[in-house]
Amino acid sequence: MSASPPAPRTIAELRASDFVSCSLREELRTNLVLRIRSGKPLFAGVMGFDDSVIPGVQNAILCGHDLIFLGERGQAKSRMIRALVEMLDEWTPEIAGSEVRDDPFAPISAFGRKAVAEHGDACEIAWVHRDDRYVEKLATPDTSIADLIGDVDPVKVAEGRSLGDEETIHFGLVPRTNRGIFCINELPDLTEKVQVGLFNVMEERDIQVKGYRVRLPMDVLIVASANPEDYTSRGRIITPLKDRYKAQVRTHYPREREHELAIVHQEAVAPGASDVEVFVPGFMEEIIGAMTFEARLSPDVNQSSGVSVRMSIANYETLMASAVLRAVRLGESEAVPRISDLQALEASTAGKIELEYAGAERSEFEVIREIMQRAVKVVFDEVLPLDGPALEGIAPVIESFENGWRVEVSSTMPSDEYLAGLDEIAGLRAAAARLAGGESPARLASAIEFILEGLHLSNRLNKDEQERGALYGKA
Repeated sequence: MSASPPAPRTIAELRASDFVSCSLREELRTNLVLRIRSGKPLFAGVMGFDDSVIPGVQNAILCGHDLIFLGERGQAKSRMIRALVEMLDEWTPEIAGSEVRDDPFAPISAFGRKAVAEHGDACEIAWVHRDDRYVEKLATPDTSIADLIGDVDPVKVAEGRSLGDEETIHFGLVPRTNRGIFCINELPDLTEKVQVGLFNVMEERDIQVKGYRVRLPMDVLIVASANPEDYTSRGRIITPLKDRYKAQVRTHYPREREHELAIVHQEAVAPGASDVEVFVPGFMEEIIGAMTFEARLSPDVNQSSGVSVRMSIANYETLMASAVLRAVRLGESEAVPRISDLQALEASTAGKIELEYAGAERSEFEVIREIMQRAVKVVFDEVLPLDGPALEGIAPVIESFENGWRVEVSSTMPSDEYLAGLDEIAGLRAAAARLAGGESPARLASAIEFILEGLHLSNRLNKDEQERGALYGKA
């Protein structure tokens, strides 16, 4: 935000400046074109939508259409809507004291017209920042017409004003957002009565309060978000209101794991201690992304509810936290997540998915563990495919287990203990270091667990679950 608004303080000063009044949609259109020409992103921090979602939004703004974002939870709908504020001019003048942000050159309210009539070019103006020209309302069943449009104010009537006087009206959120962007989140949750109340605002661009004849032409962009299942279900949203949204933009989850992980890196906050360095190997990051993708494909998970990117973010943060706790307890200087840390993700995953059959056959944690195993296997097959050259480097490891070698692992085991006997197996240290991106004990321990678990899931090793960890041995 600029340190201070522009200098003009009256209509005369505003008229003498270079300010040119225009409609909201013209303002949005002009600023969008300028942003595109400058190469600035329309939605900073939103990834994977360049060829799918964003073109539809750009078209809607250029056409001046009210638009609705349809998508499951965690698909950046609210972030994109809020980012539309950046398409507004940084500062905009209004008649000082106006409840509906009257344009000084074209007032629409009784208050604004009266102020201009009384003071002329000496009428005082105020400047409103673009952040204050955005209003967001979460739709709930108890949201009323008065909340959105307005109602007669009994206090003003008691002061002696006539019921037919526009100034007896207490304006709702939509009129107060005049010359701005009004967002309704979860639109289908509005009752039918309230949905009907939006007809005039979106089509005729005016408001009606009860039975009074009030002509108040609104210059407001109405944006909404909704879950596709709710939006298309009969009875959740009335057809005439659907018809008034001229643009419908369908969002989606990241289609590539790299986009999912890019969002995770952008949003996740690394927990840590001042004397502990956190390092997450690439294969552990990939497992976090693969877990979310597997959940989105799982027949056990309710896909209409969706599996949000928030699951990946929460799991990534939890994975790091588990490694940091171990490092702090054991006095290690580096925290590197291991396969045994995945157990900690049960808590961060459980609240992010809904079972298709509400646990009638299997518990939520059984489903989560299966998703984890599938994710580990997917990443292992990508990193160390046993049907290719990688098998040559892993073959000595498998042979050692066949000769009776056994390894115990756990999330509480010191990293140094993983290195005991490491060099007795040809190629294991080199393979582990290559996977982990270094030869520190913590990194090697993480890579060793990944190799062992991958071999187990590939039916090359047995794994015995124990109270404090797992024992890998001959298949």
